[in-house]
Amino acid sequence: MLPFARISIIGLGLLGSSIARAVREAMPNAALSGYDSDSETRETARALGLVDDISDTPGAAVTDADLVILCVPVGAMGAVAVSIAADLPAEALISDVGSSKANVLAALTAALPNHAIIPAHPVAGTERSGPEAGFASLFHNRWCILTPPEGSDAAKVAQLQAFWEKLGANVEVMEAEHHDLVLAITSHLPHLIAYTIVGTASDLESVTQSEVIKYSAGGFRDFTRIAASDPTMWRDVFLTNKDAVLEMLQRFSEDLTALQRAIRWGDGDALFNLFTRTRAVRRSIIEQGQDDERPDFGRADH
Repeated sequence: MLPFARISIIGLGLLGSSIARAVREAMPNAALSGYDSDSETRETARALGLVDDISDTPGAAVTDADLVILCVPVGAMGAVAVSIAADLPAEALISDVGSSKANVLAALTAALPNHAIIPAHPVAGTERSGPEAGFASLFHNRWCILTPPEGSDAAKVAQLQAFWEKLGANVEVMEAEHHDLVLAITSHLPHLIAYTIVGTASDLESVTQSEVIKYSAGGFRDFTRIAASDPTMWRDVFLTNKDAVLEMLQRFSEDLTALQRAIRWGDGDALFNLFTRTRAVRRSIIEQGQDDERPDFGRADH
């Protein structure tokens, strides 16, 4: 039995188009409708046959949906929810794929106070964007975190969990505030550091940009991959999860100062002990199947 028979996807970029492809593969009998605010993206999605019906307004895309997934930048969630409110079926479940959750939950609840809302965050993605960038296996063996508000219908939570499991994801349930703290350190802060390092390199006067590109070692290349992520999405993530990000950034700044002190005073033991601990973290990530131990993480150069 299908978890949902009629699914509407609002936003047809990397995640929205990947969900559409994954639903086609895992639940071929489900009816799919979609909308994107960009007319070019809508035309591309039509040409790709991503969904059964591409609407020209967000409201028209949700009129008979029993699951609506908002795949838009987190800063736009509230406005998009308002735009579909009048056309939403009363029994429809509203979810999303945003990287911050407490702010999204508040925005969706304010816009849709009479609807069931269960935010979700599939912890998966690439630096690419747009409807052509999606692929059906994006969520395989990746975590999808559900953050149902207090008092949520347990049956609806189970229904959404079954949906994500059919797409190949492992599902975890936690409170929105805790999610935001966890993701601040595992995702948001690393992106902030990557943007900073790549920005610093591009601003250096003593090293030319052509040298930065020509002599990029693996570490810098991986930072550039992260720093190529969608600017609108990540701007909104930092602004909507700012408390947790600032808390983690303060802790990171303190650790960076300690590292700076160890290098200045030649404290090799402190450096060796830190690098040994961090190496163990990397091994654990590989053992749990969340990355690849092959050179360059199994990602071929393009």
